[in-house]
Parts: sequence; structure tokens; C-alpha cells
Amino acid sequence: MDAQDAELFNDSLGRCLRTPEFLNRFYELFLASSDEVTRKFAHTDFRVQVRMLKGSLYLMMLASSGSSEMLSDLERVAKLHSRTEMDIRPELYDLWLDCLVQAVQQFDPLFDEGVERVWRLGLEPGIAFMKSRY
Repeated sequence: MDAQDAELFNDSLGRCLRTPEFLNRFYELFLASSDEVTRKFAHTDFRVQVRMLKGSLYLMMLASSGSSEMLSDLERVAKLHSRTEMDIRPELYDLWLDCLVQAVQQFDPLFDEGVERVWRLGLEPGIAFMKSRY
């Protein structure tokens, strides 16, 4: 992801986060996307989960730059999500990204194909990393 794409991603994320309902809407969409997702989140404190998601979005985008510090943090998150701990199957990350982009479309007034592209481009390396550590 080049600097211009990173700026577009950050600007879009900022617009979305101005509305507190953004991340709640994402979770509504994500939970509705799969019975398995619903089961995985059955005992989740969503106030905590929403805070963690905010950090994870930046972490995943920054990890795409190849920063060793960010990759170390992402490695810790990937281990937590692996089959030996939370058992988050790789297919669920595709649902996660699709639901996130759907929420962005609903909350970013400047959403267009370019914005969608940078969300997918910015998060895909982190998702691929998470899948590879399953």
C-alpha cells in the first residue's frame, strides 16, 4: 500500500469512526453473516470487542507495510485466533472483510470504488497473515 492509499484508508476510517454506530453496525452485519460467527461471539463483551477492533484495524493496515514491530503484534493476535486457541477458521476472515466493507459503505459518505479498494488492499495482507497462522 503506497502513501496515497494509506491516506485514503485513514481518512475513510476517520470518517467512519466519527459515528459511534459504525463498529456496532459492522458487528450486526458480521453476526448475521454466519451461525458460526454468532456462536463464536456468544459470550462476548462488545464494549471491549469494539475497542479491540479499532486497534486491530490500524494494526492490520500497518502490518501490510512490513513493519517488524507490527508483525510481532499481529503474530500475537494470530496465535490467539489460531485453531489451538479461539479456532477462527480462515473462511471467517473473508466474511469479516466483506461485512466491514459493507459497514464502511453505509457510514463513509465519500465511499466509492477507490475507498473500497484501499480497505481491501490495506487489510488483505493482515488477513492473509492471520489465515496462514491458523
